Amino acid sequence: MAPVREDGSHRGEFRPAAVLVPVVLRPERLAVLLTRRTDHLHHHPGQISFPGGRVEKADVSAVMTALRETEEETGLDPERIELLGELPEYFTGTGFRITPVVGLVHPPFELKLDTFEVAEAFEVPLAHFLDPANHERHTMEYQGRMRQYYAMPYEGYFIWGATAGILVSLYRFLGGS
Repeated sequence: MAPVREDGSHRGEFRPAAVLVPVVLRPERLAVLLTRRTDHLHHHPGQISFPGGRVEKADVSAVMTALRETEEETGLDPERIELLGELPEYFTGTGFRITPVVGLVHPPFELKLDTFEVAEAFEVPLAHFLDPANHERHTMEYQGRMRQYYAMPYEGYFIWGATAGILVSLYRFLGGS
């Protein structure tokens, strides 16, 4: 699969980042663990996201970045995560090159949220994201240019941008068109 690019105005080098796409193995269904960023953050306040962030110099791989950031933000023990692989890189219009790392999360686990960064964590059934009827396309003006992005609303949560785009990549990887 080819890398995914957002429409955007970014020119130049992309900053490397990684996120964990945590798929929780529940007895009744698979679910995706997401977070809502706190409202006071400078970048992407209040948005729904995967745990993750910028690659730091000490990180030897995108997997290490994704696991480190996940533990820092949510307290999820990496021992509970079975790594499944990586999705194609996702290039944002704001200048990030995100490596999505997919991991199967084995309950039981307890989350300890970093309340400075994470307002809440919640799960959405994976089936919601695998139904193309829930894949919306939206348009907005950003830095003087029109930009298209995916959105996948779920029970009062507006999941959009890079998070929704990565979920579309997961859908396509699993055989969706």
